[in-house]
Amino acid sequence: MGERRRIVFWRHGRTDWNAAGRFQGQTDIPLNDDGVRQAAHAARLLAAMGPTAIVASDLERTRSTAEALATETGLPVTLDAGLRETNAGSWQGKTFAEIRVTEAEQLGRWEEGDVTVAAGGAETRLDVAARSRSAVERSLPRVGESGTLVVVSHGGAIRVVLAELLGLPHELWGALSGLSNCNWSVLEERAPAPDGSARWRLGEHNAGSLLVPVPIVEG
Repeated sequence: MGERRRIVFWRHGRTDWNAAGRFQGQTDIPLNDDGVRQAAHAARLLAAMGPTAIVASDLERTRSTAEALATETGLPVTLDAGLRETNAGSWQGKTFAEIRVTEAEQLGRWEEGDVTVAAGGAETRLDVAARSRSAVERSLPRVGESGTLVVVSHGGAIRVVLAELLGLPHELWGALSGLSNCNWSVLEERAPAPDGSARWRLGEHNAGSLLVPVPIVEG
């Protein structure tokens, strides 16, 4: 059987809020100098995978990361707001330590992968997974039957859309780690399900070669 499709989920480069451990959510924070270097370096590696199409969250940190790959490949970047990070409501802009002072129980459940917790009173992991999956499925037709779609998104959004597309039970979503800045995960298409729907396997997770090693902070 011939080659099937791949989806490369690529997290954006580092920002000052990542460095400070702040929950960015949908706050539109740009890449810092480290993030720009990370994106340029990772783009050269990802270009070797032969991407067919690029789609990115419309926030600046993901747009800038995606443009680094566009420069390497000549591919256009399509923007889709469905790939944005979790809307974290009142948690946005706060450090995780600050959130833990007042909402330790909620944050703990959220960090463990509880899909029903609304981050900062806004979106749940189920909410994010549903809109992110829809965004991915809108872009997949652009790669044909055997191409590679690069999805440039955010740590939290990537984690839950991976779990959703792999069909993991909700209680196991917390078993997937997040991605470091500018690292990526790869889904490889399997034979279709009996109803004809796409099925996926995890080929790589949190892969990359970073110029600046950083802790994993979602956002």
